[in-house]
Amino acid sequence: MPDHLHTFGANLRRARRRKELSQEALGTIADVHRTHISKIERSITEPGVRTVAKLLIALEMSGGALFDGADGAEQANARGLE
Repeated sequence: MPDHLHTFGANLRRARRRKELSQEALGTIADVHRTHISKIERSITEPGVRTVAKLLIALEMSGGALFDGADGAEQANARGLE
């Protein structure tokens, strides 16, 4: 069984880097503190629904994109996350 928190964090990091954003820049756009983004990417903390929504809007992504692979299937490549 995959670690959902790790998968989400890794997908968030890839999406942020693909947009060439620092954690601080993403935090400013999404109104989420950069240390919180760091903790999410490192699987230290689990984001709430509001935080996930803010991140998705800031990254201009669909809801499912950050959850790709959480079910054990390798789907990240299909959506261009890598």
